[in-house]
Amino acid sequence: MTFIARSMRLALFAASFATLSASPVVAQTVPPASTAPTYADLVALAEGAPLVLKARIKDQAVLKPERAPNLAPGFARLYVEAQTQALLAGNVPVGESLRYLVDVPLDAKGKVPKFKKQEVVLFARPVSGRPNELQLVDPRAQLAWTPDLDARLRPVLEQLAAADRPPQVTGVRDALSIAGTLVGESETQLFLDTANDGPVSITVVRRPGMEPRWGVSWTEIVDQAARPPRTGTLEWYRLACALPRTLPAEANLSRDAESRARAAEDYSYVISRLGACERRRGSNQS
Repeated sequence: MTFIARSMRLALFAASFATLSASPVVAQTVPPASTAPTYADLVALAEGAPLVLKARIKDQAVLKPERAPNLAPGFARLYVEAQTQALLAGNVPVGESLRYLVDVPLDAKGKVPKFKKQEVVLFARPVSGRPNELQLVDPRAQLAWTPDLDARLRPVLEQLAAADRPPQVTGVRDALSIAGTLVGESETQLFLDTANDGPVSITVVRRPGMEPRWGVSWTEIVDQAARPPRTGTLEWYRLACALPRTLPAEANLSRDAESRARAAEDYSYVISRLGACERRRGSNQS
């Protein structure tokens, strides 16, 4: 490609990028373990991307500041040419050659990192009418491909593609706690709101002298035998990364003060058992 041709292509691509996205898109070199994307990061990126693909970067060029609006300090905006290696998820046609813009942090010396020949995973959407152009879906939607990332990402994509995948939880609809006949015996039921009105409920059962037992039902049947979700599964993500940290007062249907307090306590117990939804990449919440 001649210098003039590349300059013309950069100018056209930069102009189209400015109309597509006002927020910067951030790439990252191979991350240390402390900054590697978490399970929650991977789900959030993959769920918001019509295309997830592996590519190999062939070339890069830095855009001039006047062609990089809204660029954050300490970053450079790159025009990247890459070659598709594998479509990991999505049913949108994608060309063998790819072009996209990405914002990358400067290195410790204030230099632009070199990404040529690096293999990356892209979470992207196609650009209408431009089969060889992509728009990344998130400021950090380009990840350096590694065998470890591949092994962690593929189960996420399989879970998201499953017909019986759990629905997206959007909040707590109702909470009701009922005392049993024995002192210290109770059952609390939490009914959750979801994006597609799919049924999700949580049951917490207390028995005298025993640890609370809780579980999640993803059907219309409220089942006391339901089990907690395993950490690092889509069921866990739907709860740990979506539920508020405390029970909303308006959702607590228990009438007396003791029952209301018990419902709030049982809800807090569930949240503590789920653990934190750790994120490291500031990706979109889902």
